[in-house]
Order: sequence, then structure tokens, then C-alpha cells
Amino acid sequence: MKLINIKPIYMVFAIFFIVSSCQDDFLDRPSQSETSTENFYKTKDELRLATAGLYGGKAWFQWNTNPYLMLGDILSGNLLAAWYNDAVQLNTFTLSGSNGILVGGWTGLYIIGAHCNVTIEAINKNTPASVSQADKNAAIAEARFIRAMAYYHLAILWGDVPIIEDNIKLVKSPLVNRNKVEDVYKFVVNDLTFAAENLPASDVPGRVTSWSAKSMLSKVYLTMAGLGQSGGNRNQAYLDLAKKYAKDVVENSGLTLLPSYSDLFKTKFNDNKESLFALQWAATSGWGIGNQLLTHSPSNDINPGKEGAWTPLGPTYDLYNQYTAQDSIRRKTTFMLPGDHYAELNAAGGGYNATSAAMKKHIIGNGADNNTPAMTYLGSIEHNYILRLADVYLIYADAILGNNATTSDPNALMYFNKVRNRAGVDPVTVLDADIIFKERRIEFACEGQFWYDLVRLSYYNPVKAIDILNNQKRVLFNYSNGEATPNDPVGNISPATQSTFRLQLPASEIVANPKLAEPAVPYY
Repeated sequence: MKLINIKPIYMVFAIFFIVSSCQDDFLDRPSQSETSTENFYKTKDELRLATAGLYGGKAWFQWNTNPYLMLGDILSGNLLAAWYNDAVQLNTFTLSGSNGILVGGWTGLYIIGAHCNVTIEAINKNTPASVSQADKNAAIAEARFIRAMAYYHLAILWGDVPIIEDNIKLVKSPLVNRNKVEDVYKFVVNDLTFAAENLPASDVPGRVTSWSAKSMLSKVYLTMAGLGQSGGNRNQAYLDLAKKYAKDVVENSGLTLLPSYSDLFKTKFNDNKESLFALQWAATSGWGIGNQLLTHSPSNDINPGKEGAWTPLGPTYDLYNQYTAQDSIRRKTTFMLPGDHYAELNAAGGGYNATSAAMKKHIIGNGADNNTPAMTYLGSIEHNYILRLADVYLIYADAILGNNATTSDPNALMYFNKVRNRAGVDPVTVLDADIIFKERRIEFACEGQFWYDLVRLSYYNPVKAIDILNNQKRVLFNYSNGEATPNDPVGNISPATQSTFRLQLPASEIVANPKLAEPAVPYY
């Protein structure tokens, strides 16, 4: 695999004085040679062009290329890349601070934050009074929403992390402490609250709205409800806030689930009504700017140009066992089994017959399959989800359940069962924490989410979270005649402990900034 040069975060922040790389669904912004922050941001249209670059491209490339799926789904036991050593370390819980996926995740999230900081600063500094305050605030709200997404991921993955709002200040004084995780979540909530108050209720497809911000607030409050708790109970005040925001979205937004689960992951349904925040990608052949999830394809034969299937990802035996025979729609959409036929992959050649167990989500076929001849394996046009409405439905059910052992609340059941009904799975008549947890795993498998669910659980019930990890079958499997047979582990899997749920700090960052090794300090 091509290596990415990773620099300490203060170097990352130093280079982002202008945000660029807009996508095809938004108008292209002028290049840096044609404009500067002094003569840009002068109209509403220019504000829109500035924020467009925050939705994909260079800002999200490093996070999306490996950490998005590998930290979310390999670390959690859903997927495995047996021949990629850094990914194997995630599977076996033997990763160190020099693990390339870990370091890339840290750097990638701070790159996103740096882009957002530059955009916010430039809007505040350069937007004239002729632009309405509402338009100015809406643009800032987009940047603050996306910055909140980056820091939410940082908080769950690493816990205590530095909060950086001023790029130039960091470059001048690069030795900074980590901030307490409680303050990182407060920072995220403040950004999302501003976004909820200042984003429009509707916008062109692909742009975030106030409903996107309220949805994410429900998720953050559900996560915060477990932080610092013990004995399996969560903070009721935060549960109530999670329920409040989720209820508002599901009842008042007018948004609906896409009727077909499999259509969610086809590019002609990019930015559908279920999508609350998805990365916006354009066809490209260049390194460092495109959506490279097609490199996880199981075969060159179904990729653009019949090349680029570098790192196929296989489902684990543990993930396979989550699906009932009735749950075939979600299973086949999520991962392939030998004998599965996909008419939409290499359609002109008669489709694709899977020959191995492999991830299907994000594998969208070639340029002809997607009516985009310019698409390459370096530039998939899939607008992959970071947040969608089904998530809010399940958050709402979880928040209603709260600290109760079970619930038959009609609203909880209605929205929970909407997710199951769409998948062709029988509805349930009572909910408990295990039912909701398993539903989330199945619904969002291979979307980079399951590790975050495990960490959320570990906040208030670490014994249960550890037990889940230590009882997983984190191995690949052979499949023949309708039977799956687990393979041997790819390495010695270390027992999970409570410390497993916080990643190590990148070693290169500690060398560059020894203060990161000191105890975290308050931000507020």
C-alpha cells in the first residue's frame, strides 16, 4: 500500500490557511492561485463555495482511506484484513503507538479540524457587512458541525485529546496538553448546538441541515449518558436530552428511511432523504483527494480499470453469526458469500458471482455501472454515510429504554421496528439493551460504527463490553454448501481489558509534544 507521510498535528495545522477541494455536487471553488482569504468570502455564494470543501476531498481523505472502516469495524471484530499487518494488530489488540492506521486516524481527524478552523476564522475575518448575519452564521455552522464530527471521533477513540480552535496559535506554541474527555464532549455539544440553531431546516442534497445537527446531538448525549457512570446505569439527564433531540428529528423533520436497504449503498441514491451527513466525493484518478474504498474490493474484475483491489476486507465469523436466515437482505448488502450474485457489479459483463466471503458495502462496481466513465479505483463516487436516519431511530429507542431492563413503549417499538421492517425482518414486541445493541451492529456493519457502540457501552458497563470482545470469533471463515467453518486466528489475540477502549497516543506525537504524556487538563 502507498504510505502517507504523517506529521505531528502542529505541522498539519500550519498548512491549512485556505480550504480547497470542492466536490461535483457543489460548485467548484476558485483555486488558491486565483483567490485568497482577503478577496474571498465576500458574498453568500462564496461562503457556500468555502464550506463545500469541508465535505470530502483533501479534508477527509486520510481519515476515509483506512481509519474510517478499520478502526470502526476491524477493531470491533466485524472485519479482518489478514495480510495487512497494521490491520491484524487491530484484530489482535496488539497495536502500538506506531500503528499506521492509528496514526492516520489521529492525523486525519485533526486535518478535518484544521480545515474547519481556517474556514471559521476566514469567514469571521473577511465577510463584509453586506452579507447577512444569518448567511454568515449558516456557513460557520456547517464548519462547526463538521468540526464536531471530528472531535466526537477523537473523544471516543482516544478520550483525552487536545482541543485546537486556533491553528496559528498552535503553530507558535506547539506544546499543548490534552484536554479532559468531558470537556471534549462539551466542545462537541457547543459546536452542534450552534449548528442546530443556525443551519437551515432544508438545503440542497448533501449539505447538512439543522436536522443533521439535532440528530448528532442525540447521539452525543446518548454517548455522554454513560461517561463516568458505573453499575450499568446511565445519566438520566443526558438520556432525556438524547430522547428530546431524537424525538424532534423523527417526528418533525419529514425525513424518511429509504425504502430499500440495498439501495442505500448504490450511487444513484447518493444523498437520499435518509442521509443526514455523508462525505461528498467526485470521480478522480489522483492520490490524496478521492474516495478510495474501492481498494477494499474482493476482485479487480469488478473495479474501474480492472485494478486497485489492494486490501480486500473479509467479514469475521462473529459478524456472520449475527444474521438470521430471515435477515438476508442486510447480510447480502453488507458482505458477500460464495455463490452470491450481484447484477449491479460489472453489469455489462453479466454481473459478479462472489467466490469468497468479502465486504460488499462500498463496493459499487466500475464506471459504467455508475454512469461515470471517469471514475477510477482511486475515486469512487459513493457518498458514504457518517450519519443516517436509521441511527436516530435506534438512538430514540435506546434513550426511551434508558436504565430500564425492558420497554414496550409504543414509540420505541415503532421506530425500532421501522428499521427491521425495511430489512424484511419480523418486528419485536419488547426491547432490551441487548436487542438494540445487536440491531445496531447488523444495521451499520461495515459503516465504521461498531467500535463506537462498544466504547459507548464500556463507559457505563465495562465488564459487559470486555466480555463481548473476549467472546468474539474474530477470525475469517470458509463457506461451502450453506455452512461456515471458522479459520484459525491470524495471530495471538490479546485479552481485552478496560484500557482496550482507549487507543494509545501516536508515538510520533508524544516525541514532538511531550506534554501529551502529562495528565489531561480542563479546557473550560
